[in-house]
Amino acid sequence: MGSSTSSITAPTFTGSSTFASSFQQVLTKAVSLADLPIQEIQANVNTETNEQSALNSLETSFQSLSSDLQAIGTAASGSYSATSSVPTEASATATSSALPGTYSIQVNSPGSYSTAMSGSGSPVVTDPTTQSISSATSFTLTVNGTTTTITPTDSSLEGLANAINDSSAGAQATIVNIGSSSSPNYQLVVTSTSLNNDTVELSDSSGDLLGTPTLGAAASYQVNGSSTVLSSDSSQVTLAPGLTVTMLAASSTPATITVAADSTTLQNALSTFANDYNSTFSAVQQQMGQSGGALAGQDIIYTMQNALESLVQYSSGSGAVSDLNDLGLSVDDSGVMTFSASTFSALNAADVTQFLGSATTGGFMQAATNDLSTIDDSTTGDIQSENTTLQSEITTENSQITDKTSQLSIMETNLEQELTTADATIADLQEQKSYYTELFQAEYPASSS
Repeated sequence: MGSSTSSITAPTFTGSSTFASSFQQVLTKAVSLADLPIQEIQANVNTETNEQSALNSLETSFQSLSSDLQAIGTAASGSYSATSSVPTEASATATSSALPGTYSIQVNSPGSYSTAMSGSGSPVVTDPTTQSISSATSFTLTVNGTTTTITPTDSSLEGLANAINDSSAGAQATIVNIGSSSSPNYQLVVTSTSLNNDTVELSDSSGDLLGTPTLGAAASYQVNGSSTVLSSDSSQVTLAPGLTVTMLAASSTPATITVAADSTTLQNALSTFANDYNSTFSAVQQQMGQSGGALAGQDIIYTMQNALESLVQYSSGSGAVSDLNDLGLSVDDSGVMTFSASTFSALNAADVTQFLGSATTGGFMQAATNDLSTIDDSTTGDIQSENTTLQSEITTENSQITDKTSQLSIMETNLEQELTTADATIADLQEQKSYYTELFQAEYPASSS
């Protein structure tokens, strides 16, 4: 941190002799000369503080590039997407554990859920927030023979539906209006959460409050042309490790599910890298030359420039993708990097993966990570080392400023006292001179002629 010491001003000297103004000049000159070393040190501190600020700004730029590399590594390490040839019949999602390939699924039936609505003998409910189909405070919900006690927090139909939904009893409750808008009649609908022919009952002390349920059925499907018909109590099935298919409708022909590397995330990461590289390159260039910034001419700027050049000049020496230009990242004669999405999209995923490698096992990622870490590593990087040196110098020089300012203050006080004493002596002598002059003139008046 820099110091804010400014030029020290000499105090005003108030003497009584005719030499008071001269003594003021002596005091001002002495303070000004003693202040020169302080101002010189302060100029150094200001310069070093500006250098620190420039370093911190460059560090931010290089850290952005390092973050971009991590994003590229993450995107390249196994991001997959799944697409369906008939998404209205079967949709699919893939995780990083999915294996690329082509799969097929024939949805014979998407299945259905068992559902039951409160019976025709239930009370008419015109306001589900205050009324209900039963005045009971406790109910028994039975789904496929398994019973669960339902205890609503209030006596409303909404309270009963919320209690069922919060119970994890294998059923979901909704409220429907079977009347008209002007004469509403809200009733409770309870649906099982499994695709099966589950029975659904909701009872109070008087008996079952629901009508005859419409029984559901399990979903059925066939995989990869197999004659074996599989069933599921869920619309979602795991077709392969990391690959989930949601059955939406029966299909007349199998739906083809394709799992492939998702290039969109990697493409976006590469585009961001190009933009941040240009910002970093420009920031380094602004510190170079006669009109450069606070770090102009310093070794660390050329170290940064060399690191960026090493990064863009990397070549694997072989393969369909052997350098950044093959990857779609080109650098023109002025040093500006451009990303070509069309070039990248035409590449084979395996070739891209081979070129990129990883931060620890080789390839462009390891080389680039090493180049940048020499600059921005928080412990061993050149920026950290330079900042530590600058801060040490600033601390030492601020201490020197404090000491010299204290010494100047003492000198100033002592000199002012000496000048005050001298001024008083001169004033006394001047007063005596004036007295004897007047006395002499009175004793020997001048003759008039």
